[in-house]
Amino acid sequence: MSDFPLSTIRHSAAHIMAAAVGKLFPGVKFDIGPDTDDGFYYDFDTEHRFIPEDLEAIEAEMRALSNHKLPFECVELTRQEAEEKLKADNQTFKLERLADIPEGEKITFYKSGDFDDLCRGPHVENSGQIGSVKLLSIAGAYFRGKETNPMLQRIYGTAFHSREELKKYLNLIEEAKKRDHRKLGKELELYTVSDDVGPGLILWQPKGGRIRNLIENYWREEHYKNGYELLYTPHIGLSHLWEKSGHLGFYKEAMYSPVKIDEREYYIKPMNCPFHIQIYNTRNRSYRELPLRWAELGTVYRYEKGGVLHGMMRVRGFTQDDAHIICSPDQIEDEIEKVLRFSLNIWKDFGFTEIKAYLATKPEKSVGEESRWNQALESLKKAVDKIGLKCEVDEGGGAFYGPKIDLKIKDAIGREWQTTTIQFDFNLPERFDMTFVGADGQKHRPYMVHRALFGSLERFFGILIEHYSGAFPLWLAPEQARIMSVSEATNDYASKILEELKNAGMRCGIDVRSDKIGAKIRDARNERIPYMVVIGEKEAEAGTVSLRTRKDGELGQMPFATLLEKMRNEVREKS
Repeated sequence: MSDFPLSTIRHSAAHIMAAAVGKLFPGVKFDIGPDTDDGFYYDFDTEHRFIPEDLEAIEAEMRALSNHKLPFECVELTRQEAEEKLKADNQTFKLERLADIPEGEKITFYKSGDFDDLCRGPHVENSGQIGSVKLLSIAGAYFRGKETNPMLQRIYGTAFHSREELKKYLNLIEEAKKRDHRKLGKELELYTVSDDVGPGLILWQPKGGRIRNLIENYWREEHYKNGYELLYTPHIGLSHLWEKSGHLGFYKEAMYSPVKIDEREYYIKPMNCPFHIQIYNTRNRSYRELPLRWAELGTVYRYEKGGVLHGMMRVRGFTQDDAHIICSPDQIEDEIEKVLRFSLNIWKDFGFTEIKAYLATKPEKSVGEESRWNQALESLKKAVDKIGLKCEVDEGGGAFYGPKIDLKIKDAIGREWQTTTIQFDFNLPERFDMTFVGADGQKHRPYMVHRALFGSLERFFGILIEHYSGAFPLWLAPEQARIMSVSEATNDYASKILEELKNAGMRCGIDVRSDKIGAKIRDARNERIPYMVVIGEKEAEAGTVSLRTRKDGELGQMPFATLLEKMRNEVREKS
């Protein structure tokens, strides 16, 4: 097993993959081949269209190159020498990359065998140290990510120190495919995307809509319990609002073109915050009113390139579970702690227990007084420490307008998802001249914190689908129980049980088809129904039910009251 960092192994594997492609497909042009969090990729320009079978041949050639243990040799060239070399090799994309290297910076090529590559490194010592490698997929990628540039072919792969680690990762990929929210969303009829409506715009079907309603009702109740008030704001605003907020200056590429109404320009909103500030500024505010905690399930629209749209995870229209906390400087530390505790309680209710914090600090370019940045960072750190969360520092990763905390949750198969964000903002209070009158009778600038728990309902729902593999817990299941009659003779009693459960507030369906009970149970299991209530002649005569659950299987006969109490307890405990 190699002692090199995984990033170095993967970068070197990308290099060896490019060498293999160059040998198998002469005349190929190369772009870049970086390592990633999950593996590596390389972008190629070749007349040959890669197909899955090509990956096997490229892997075989990589193994041959690895067996030769070719050393990685670093060669430093002058800019002129590098240009002449790349022109001679007809590597036009590399020539453009060469131009990106600042004057005076070292220009290096890494050579292994017959292949060399414009590259900063680092690499392993020889090709025999690239670990266990697997090529995974082929995709298209525009050069430099711009749609006006040529489309290149990208090959994705991964590499690990050992075969055991690689096998574990490949098993994770297979499990992730089974849980893919796009696949399950279609199978379980939760949501759809229509070409006639437009890409990245989600249509919630009845079952998905039922779950969304449950999530929203829960969200509202919890926010009221935690001292928030709920706001509702329009979907569009006049252009001067977005000019004042800075969105047209900093964010215009993600905003849609304006529409004219009464000869005035309006933009569809990409964010909710300017509207909340308008409500704050409707009158003078006193320190006695603070803190203000204002939340909104606000639907926003942002332009995302077609190539990055991904089911419910990356969309163009989505509903943020947005909130803004406006408070005095001496309240901020307590408010941050409250937000973190609120967030942790919510994640627990939805079945997520592994949570990690990431603290993003001041970048090189920023706005706001140094003292405010220091106080904000200290408040974030203290709150994280007080709660006992694991935390990593992202140096310089804050926005120009303030530091932030991001929370990442781990799902059922160990993947991390970015969710809660707690973001300080020193910019908008200044732009909109937000003030409050302090105990000294003077005007002061409040602190403002942007806060989202789920991020967006669409993305959060996608995460939930994959976390539960579509088998939602009873409190979230769109259909909690299905009543099934064994024969036509028990249909009336089955209907009676259905009505009693519905009257008790349970979400239920009924199956009185003439099919065999085994087929009915199989259909219910395929639809991930948590409770299957079987009604046969014995149950009808005794006034009982026979229960089978998705989790525990056959539980046998029981009185209706026992069934109802069991369901109520499970819903209450959110187990």
